[in-house]
This record gives sequence, structure tokens and C-alpha cells, in this order.
Amino acid sequence: MDNAKLTVGLAYGGKSGEHEVSLQTAFAVMNAFDYAKYEILPFYISKQGLWKIGEKLQAPFGRLEQLKLEGESADTGKALNAVFSGLDGGERVVDVMFPLLHGTNGEDGTIQGLFEMANIPYIGAGVLASAAGMDKVVMKKLFEEAGLDQCKYSYFTASSWKRKSHDLIIEVEDKLGYPVFVKPANLGSSVGISKAEGKEALVKAIETAFRYDTKVIIEEFVEARELEVSVLGNDEPEASVPGEIVSSGEYYDYAAKYIDGKSQMLIPAPVDPETADRLRELALAAFRAIEGSGITRADFFLRKSDGRILINEVNTMPGFTPFSMYPLLWRETGVSYQALLDRMIALALERYELKQGLKYDNEQ
Repeated sequence: MDNAKLTVGLAYGGKSGEHEVSLQTAFAVMNAFDYAKYEILPFYISKQGLWKIGEKLQAPFGRLEQLKLEGESADTGKALNAVFSGLDGGERVVDVMFPLLHGTNGEDGTIQGLFEMANIPYIGAGVLASAAGMDKVVMKKLFEEAGLDQCKYSYFTASSWKRKSHDLIIEVEDKLGYPVFVKPANLGSSVGISKAEGKEALVKAIETAFRYDTKVIIEEFVEARELEVSVLGNDEPEASVPGEIVSSGEYYDYAAKYIDGKSQMLIPAPVDPETADRLRELALAAFRAIEGSGITRADFFLRKSDGRILINEVNTMPGFTPFSMYPLLWRETGVSYQALLDRMIALALERYELKQGLKYDNEQ
């Protein structure tokens, strides 16, 4: 093996409703790497949470199905031994981990915590930013603290709902009115989201959301354009040009994202230069508000009534196929897909080296 090559561990699949989306992302990333510079070590995580590790790849798989490593038996211990291999001072099997896991157990800080414990560099946001970026309520509280404008919202837990559903409905109606959007607080890809036009629909939407999480967030309806900005960096992040989503449905739901293929992405977004600059500034402010690092996509509403920009959410593990908004925005800004992968790896190694200089004892 050429010792100058970096070994990148791709972790994909996962115990998540977004398992298949993760496989598509991993296949795209695997095919974009420069194999003269990198070797890829595939880590497949099944829907049950079991891990498989494959052989190092000198070239990408030819078919997406091969990502499931059918020839390998599930051996979570063997896979995790490879991740933790550098802990005892031995040679590290993987130089940097690349979690391509969307949703639960992938972008919520859990696998990031595993990599922290293994003392291994990894691409993307850290534990805190991942967890905050996944929990829509915590995220909104951080945006509030940072002084970012956002739409009005309410939230409550399943136990509160059981105890006082009548009071909570009145509170939502008084504070937000109708229509509203009801969402599980912790879930990606628009799963479990409903629009409610009245009380009966609201109750049904809340019950639906509670199938996916123990906390629900309800947001006021805002008639607005949907704009997105990609952010890349650690302590000195950069923002891409903004893009616009024109959804095929009433809102950008799972079907609009992944199934019907009718939603349009306008890149760059047709906005005036002042609005574009402001969106980029606010994207960086949102990134800093969650203490982001590596990559993040910031999503905004441009309210039609008054042109006000409202932060909707950030996504710390955005879609990453060559056709996804995050890399397309960077391509428009002058950074190719392959160059983006190089930058992301460099940022992961930079953050890791910075942390290695910290002290963990009381010696002066």
C-alpha cells in the first residue's frame, strides 16, 4: 500500500428511516473520491444497528447493492476494533471517518461521540452541534439566543400531551393560529410532518408526530420562498451562494425530496445581491449559534408579505449526492464535488489536531 494515501472510513446505512438515502449518498461519495489519494474502507450499518466492515477499496463499487457487503458477516466487534485501533498506541487502521448517516444515530451526535471516544478524526459537525442541529427545539432556542429571526413555535412532550392535551391545543391556537406545521422534534428528511388547518387535523398531526419522537414542535405557517445556503469551515467558515427550493407539493416533504422528482432547485437563487449577502451572513450566524464545524446547510424562509428573512433550520449532515443542494451550491460558488471532499477531510484533520493540543490533567 502507498503510505501517502489516506484511508477514509465510510460509515453508511444505519438504524434510521433514512437508511436508503444514506446508501445513495455513500455510493455517490465513493465514486467521487480520487483513488490516487485515498483508500476507502467501507463500514455498513444495518437497519438493526449491526456493523459490517469490508476490504479496503482501490476503486469504487460498481453497483449500489455492493455497499451492503453481502459477502461479509455482521461483526460489530470487528468493525469497531478498526475504528478504535489507534487507542492503544498501535497503528490506526483508518485515518479519518466519514459518517454518511442521515437521521437518528447518524447526525444526532451519537456516532460523533463514538468517534470522539475512539480518538479518531471525523468529517462534519461535532457532538454538540450535531445534537443541537437534530433537535429542532434546542436549535430554535440557540437561534433565539443569537438574535436570529424565526417563525413562532410551540413544543411539548408526549407526557405533557397525555396530561393536558386540551390546554396545549388552546395554547397553540392562541399563539400560532391556523394553519400550522406539526413535526417530530428529532427527525430528518421531513418524516412525520403534517400541515393542520384546524383542531381535528391538529390532534391527528400531533398523534402522527408522536409515533416518531417523544417531543413535538408546532410552527406557524409562513407564506414564503424557501432558500438555502451551504456553509463550510471550522473557526473561519465560508458561505456559498444561496439556492432556492421550489417544491412540487405544499411544502418540501419526503415525497418532494426523494420520490416525485418534481421539485426544482434554482441555483443561484433569483434574489437581489443585498438579500444574497444577508442570507450568507445569517447562514454563518446560524452555524456559529450551534457551534458548527465542517459542513452545514442553513435553510431560510423569505417571507412574501414583507421580505423578511427567517431562519428555518440547519442540517449538519445535508444530502450529499452530486445532485443535492449542498454540493451544487458549492459548485456554483467555484468548489467542485471532489475538491469539496478534500476540504472536508482537511477540516476534520484540522479540528482533530487542535483538540490534541488540549490538556486533560491538572499539571501546570
